[in-house]
Amino acid sequence: MLSRRLATARPLTHLLRTPITYRPQIRCLSQADIEDPNMNGGYINPPAVPRQFRDPYADWWDKQERRNYGEPVHEDNDILGMFSPEEYTHFKPGWGAVCLGIFVATFLGVVAVVGVYYPDMPAVRRGYEGGLDRELGGEGAMLVSEHS
Repeated sequence: MLSRRLATARPLTHLLRTPITYRPQIRCLSQADIEDPNMNGGYINPPAVPRQFRDPYADWWDKQERRNYGEPVHEDNDILGMFSPEEYTHFKPGWGAVCLGIFVATFLGVVAVVGVYYPDMPAVRRGYEGGLDRELGGEGAMLVSEHS
């Protein structure tokens, strides 16, 4: 009991604490005084249009990225470039739900048809006279002794 109290007692912890000094914050500029609200050094950001939507047959300087020489690059180029994940525009979510429903109905229809026409077991199960109760540890089986 005493050893626990000595192990958990911390009599000198108040000496180890560093005093907290409070410094007031002084704002130098208000939000209206900032000349560059995007804080990107005055860089002109082109519109955020993914490159996959640009004309693939146009005469681009860089045909793979579909951009011309000297064209400013958007600051989110890693998201808007050709190597970013493609935006899915094949069909709308409503039609996607219809296609999913058609797939599920077709699958369940095939399962039902197979269940109706699938043949039964080609063999007859083997029967044993008196069953296998004794062999599988039933009433007449020999018990294992507890003293082995």
